[in-house]
Amino acid sequence: MIEDQTMTIRQMCDAFDVTPRTLRFYEAKELLFPIREGQKRLFTRRDRARLKLILRGKRFGFSLEEIRQLLDLYDMGDQQQTQIAKTYEVAQQRLAALVAQRDELNGAISELEDQLKWGEKMLTSLNQTQKAAE
Repeated sequence: MIEDQTMTIRQMCDAFDVTPRTLRFYEAKELLFPIREGQKRLFTRRDRARLKLILRGKRFGFSLEEIRQLLDLYDMGDQQQTQIAKTYEVAQQRLAALVAQRDELNGAISELEDQLKWGEKMLTSLNQTQKAAE
C-alpha cells in the first residue's frame, strides 16, 4: 500500500502540487526529514503527513517558524495533547487576525464602491452638461 511506502521527490511533487525546490527548502528548514540514498530523497509517511500540515498552515497564514514549532511538539510523548493545545491557541489568534483583515477589506470595498458610484454620477452629470451645451 502506498501509504506505507516511501515516495520520491517527483511523487511528492505530483501528490502535493509542489516543486522540488519547495521540498528541498522545507528540508533545509528542518520541516521535512527524507531518507537520503546518495542524491536520492525518499519521503516517508511521516514526511507526507508533515507536508500536508505545512501546506495547510501556510494556507491559513502561519509562519514557517510557527509551523515548525507546532510540528516539533508531536514528539512530546503526551499523545499530542501539547501539540493540539498549542495549535488551537495559535489557530485562534490567526482566526482573529483573519477576521480583522476581512473586516478591514469589507470596509475598503464598501468605501471604494461608494467612490465608484460618486464617479459614475459625476461622469453622467458631465456628459449631460456637455450634451446640453452642444
